[in-house]
Amino acid sequence: MAIEPAYTISSTATGGGRDGEVVSASGQIDLDLRPPKELGGSGEGSNPEELFSAGYAACFLGALRATSKNAGSPVPDESTVTVTIGIGKDPADGGFGLVADIETYIPGVDETKAKELAEGAHAFCPYSKATKGNIAHNLTVRV
Repeated sequence: MAIEPAYTISSTATGGGRDGEVVSASGQIDLDLRPPKELGGSGEGSNPEELFSAGYAACFLGALRATSKNAGSPVPDESTVTVTIGIGKDPADGGFGLVADIETYIPGVDETKAKELAEGAHAFCPYSKATKGNIAHNLTVRV
């Protein structure tokens, strides 16, 4: 797939990676990183999974709004997307792997229609495309 980027941004990690700092080229992100307590860290900073869940949730909500509008069924302004990223041991190779739980909340819409809209957004979202086949996704809908 040949993508002609309309926008690019870079971020630089220093220190120990998960136990260091990350700064974006724009300066909008300048965070101390610390492993969460569940992974043996202090939990006194952000972590890659937290950043990934935030980006994925924002991107997916944008995709949901765009695809639903294009389908002639714009979602209500109160609609939300919550992405929960999990990290754990990958039994296939002994390393680590991710899982993504994507919960869409589309109030006032029939559940069947809401599922259709969420699935359309999942097919359209760049984060979903990038992770397809690489991490497990669990897509749920609340109405």
